[in-house]
Amino acid sequence: AARARVIVQATTHYKDPGVLAKVSEELGEAMPGIETSKLAEKELLQTRGW
Repeated sequence: AARARVIVQATTHYKDPGVLAKVSEELGEAMPGIETSKLAEKELLQTRGW
């Protein structure tokens, strides 16, 4: 719920750097990324035939 509130505040006030800085501090640690070279072929969207 806290991350959602920050996202709403950031999108509402995207032209106000002060608000963006304030709400960004409340996010905490960044979400971890996934290295695509370590994914199995079945996990890649580009090979699913969509």
